[in-house]
Order: sequence, then structure tokens, then C-alpha cells
Amino acid sequence: MFRWASAFKWASMALVAFTLSGCGYNTLQTTDEDIKATWAEVLNQYQRRADLVPNLVNVVKGYASHEKDVLTRVTDARARVGSIQATPDLINNEAAFQKFVAAQGELTGALSRLMVVAENYPQLKADGLFRDLQAQLEGTENRITVARNRYIAAVKTYNVTVRSFPSNLTAMMFGYKTKPTFTVENEKAIAVPPKVDFGTPAPAAPAAGN
Repeated sequence: MFRWASAFKWASMALVAFTLSGCGYNTLQTTDEDIKATWAEVLNQYQRRADLVPNLVNVVKGYASHEKDVLTRVTDARARVGSIQATPDLINNEAAFQKFVAAQGELTGALSRLMVVAENYPQLKADGLFRDLQAQLEGTENRITVARNRYIAAVKTYNVTVRSFPSNLTAMMFGYKTKPTFTVENEKAIAVPPKVDFGTPAPAAPAAGN
């Protein structure tokens, strides 16, 4: 009797495991973890960029202190980014997610404008610290793009599973819901990284009469 009960127990567990696997439960688990990991990397790279801003602003200020409007926009944009609590839970709140992405887009735009202004100051462009910060910013922007694309791919796979039959029934049963992702509008705002130009300053015009 005991053997039959034990056999029935294990058979039932095997059936449940097979059913859950066939209904997308394992895929939901795996893709949900992929989203968490890729989103953590997105946050990490955005934080890396935010950490570069104060030093970058200070260096530019040393050569172009009268460019107050541009400098203020960068500082304010960074402050707005910092005012949003960047946590893993953002991907469970569509409104909070979009607010965070919009703030990051503003910072991208402000940094782009700062780099354009920097082009007008040859001494600033030649400053070793400024060039180092430029290189770090460019590398960070590239890493942001890579991390964001990985997040988009992970969310796409997960959301398809959540919406598709019969895995959508499993998703409803266990409380899995679709996750927000970057929209076309988001991409237009943040897909173009700040311009980083390592070209040498243009040669001075020849003196009159030469």
C-alpha cells in the first residue's frame, strides 16, 4: 500500500511538472530572470553615466563658465534622474518606468548640447581631463545601448509568452504580467549618444598679406 501511495505521489509530481513545462511556466521563470538581469545592467550603466556628469560639468565650467544655460540644463537633468528611485521594481510599473526613461532622455539631450558647445573651446578640447571624461562618456553611452537592447530582447520574449496561448493561462494563474519596454519615441530620444569628437582643432587662418 505504501509503495502504491509513494508511486502515485511521484507520478502526480511528474505530471504537474510536465504540465507546467508544457504551458510555458519554465519559460516564464527563465525570461523573468533574464529581464531582471538585463534591467540591472541598464541601471548600472545609467548610474555610471550620472556619476561622470559632475566632473564633466566642472571641467567645462573652468573654460566656459558663461555657458550657464547649457551647464544648468545638464545639472538639472542629472538631478531629475537622481530624484527617481532606480530600483528593480520600475519594470513592474509602466508609469514609473516611462518617467525614468524620459528623465534619462533629457540627460542625453543635455549632454549632447554640452558636447556641441565644447567644440567652440579649443583649450577645453585639449584639456587632458576633459578628453578622458569624453572617452568615458562615449564608452558608457555604448554600454547603455548594448544593455538597453538586451533588455528589449528579454522583454520581447517574456511578453510573447505572457500573451500567447496556452502560456497566457499559466501567466494569469501565477500572476505574471507584461513588462514595459522602450518605445519608438524613447528610442528617438535616447538612441543617439552625445557627440564625442577627438579631432584636432582647425588650423588658424593665415595672417593677412601672407
